[in-house]
Amino acid sequence: MTDCSKVLEELKSDDNEIVREAAFQAGELGCADAVPLLADLLKSNHLGLQEAADHALRSIGGKSVVQAVVPLLRSDDAPARNLSMDILREVGAQDFPSLVDLVHDDDADIRIFATDILGSTDSFMAVEPLCDALLKDPEVNVRYQAAVSLGDLANPAAARCLNKAMLDDEWVQYAVIEALAKIKHSSSVDALVKALNSSSDLVASMIVDALGEVGNIKAVTMLLRHLDKSPTALRNKIVKAIVGILGGKSLKLLSASEREKLREYMLIALKDEDHEVQDAAITGLSFVGGEKATAEVLNIACELDHDRDRDRLANIIEDMSNLSFNSSMVDALNCGNMKKASLAVQLLSHLEGEDVSDALMNAFEGGDRNIKREILEALLEIAGDEAKEFFENILKNEQDGSMLKSTIHFLGLKLKDLKAIDGIFALLDHPYDDVKEAALDACVAIGGDEINQRFVNLFESDEAIDRLMAVFAMGKLDAQANIEYIRMALEDELPDVRKIALEALHDCGSHAESLPLVISRLHDENRDVRLTVVELLGSCYKDEVIPYIIQALQDDDDWVQIRAAEALGEHREESALPQLITMLDSPNKLVAIKVVEVLGTIGGTMAFQALLEASNGDANPELVQAAEEAILRIQEEQGEGD
Repeated sequence: MTDCSKVLEELKSDDNEIVREAAFQAGELGCADAVPLLADLLKSNHLGLQEAADHALRSIGGKSVVQAVVPLLRSDDAPARNLSMDILREVGAQDFPSLVDLVHDDDADIRIFATDILGSTDSFMAVEPLCDALLKDPEVNVRYQAAVSLGDLANPAAARCLNKAMLDDEWVQYAVIEALAKIKHSSSVDALVKALNSSSDLVASMIVDALGEVGNIKAVTMLLRHLDKSPTALRNKIVKAIVGILGGKSLKLLSASEREKLREYMLIALKDEDHEVQDAAITGLSFVGGEKATAEVLNIACELDHDRDRDRLANIIEDMSNLSFNSSMVDALNCGNMKKASLAVQLLSHLEGEDVSDALMNAFEGGDRNIKREILEALLEIAGDEAKEFFENILKNEQDGSMLKSTIHFLGLKLKDLKAIDGIFALLDHPYDDVKEAALDACVAIGGDEINQRFVNLFESDEAIDRLMAVFAMGKLDAQANIEYIRMALEDELPDVRKIALEALHDCGSHAESLPLVISRLHDENRDVRLTVVELLGSCYKDEVIPYIIQALQDDDDWVQIRAAEALGEHREESALPQLITMLDSPNKLVAIKVVEVLGTIGGTMAFQALLEASNGDANPELVQAAEEAILRIQEEQGEGD
């Protein structure tokens, strides 16, 4: 008995579990002879049998499945009918004639089912019967479904019949418009615009939305003609569609009269309840608007919630930054409403020019603390030499840490203003660390012998923080010229100063004096200092530093050992293998596992043998697993025999 024969016998069993399993097997084996029995199972009240039959029929497919399932469309049993619909949506295209016959059935419900199924076939062959149903079927719901299905197919060949159907019942028009929007065929533009003249407000609104989605530029002229004769709500939709089709920049290509008309209607559209319409008007006005548009849009933005509407506010500011600087921006900046003033600052921070800088500087004194901070941040981004004196006065007169940081960045990092050095250097004593750091970075950015000498003098301070800043700056300004001070700093009583001094020697391989100084702290009493030494030696890796990194493997601190092992592994240092292998017995599990990883990176016979031995241990399962992974890596990269 063949497998399919056995399946056929089991499908006739009285045991539901046997039948269910047989149904699944029928699908797996592709048993076409089982199709009638499987189709009959779709009418079962047993969900498991329905599921198995459904799966099998989809798997088998073909003409026999289509013809077996089609009769179930007439079933009074809703679950069976729905299952047959779903199956035909997937495999119906494998017997198109059967589906097309259903389009001409006497039963309107069957015709609706057929047009629905054809929309799921993703086939060009479905277009003609669906168009036939759309234009000729006497039942409105059949025509409606045919239009929906043509939209699902999204085949340009359907545009012709869909255009004709624009004269149909309003219910059908809804589906036709949505279908045309999906197809986006240029021939549909004329049909859609023509229908505007005779459509209800709802249909007209859908047509305008569809024209916006189609995005064909030839619709713009016709939509512009409808602006004057359309009610406000529809006109606002037309504004949205025009902006969507052209985009903001292309609005400038319209004639002066068209541009002016559109500007006025966009201002009206700002009051629409639909945020999408509002935003489209804002986008358009950001290219063809002016002072009035700026004022109106800022009023809208001022009413939005900073947290809930964050993204929308950001988009509005970005859009409006396309406008030129104007008096409405200045008015908002000085209006006394701090929320609106803040929006104006954000907008101006996207613009450029001395007039923008002047407006911000003039508004500074009238703002509260937050506005002042925002103004300085904006000027930091957009201003140049014209704001130097303004910032120099801020440096003298303001105490707020955030304002001082903006000022320091502008004068020090942006302009490198040597005239401001006294005020900036004095801020190294500021109580806030972030202000200190900003001042230190600014001094380094300005640079020069005079500033270097200031830090040389500061190095004599009894305050550890002063010495730390001095060493940092001298290392950045000219480490080699300041080498004697760095040498002294390496003996400082404060570990942080010694660490910063080492970091000043980051190019330890470039100068003869640097490397010995780095090595001199290899046995520093402080763990962080020793870690810095190992990291520096790893970064300037060469033959003379290798013995010192290997020496660091014996450090008392586990993390120093780990960093040394990582440096040796990164450079595949085979001479370190004997020392590394002894560390497999480290009492610190993390150290031992790190060494295993490094041995896998370095590779070679010695590492391979050591890892084999480690993988045979049973004291530490994590170590064994790491060793096995390292062995695999060596085998993949170097071969088992290496």
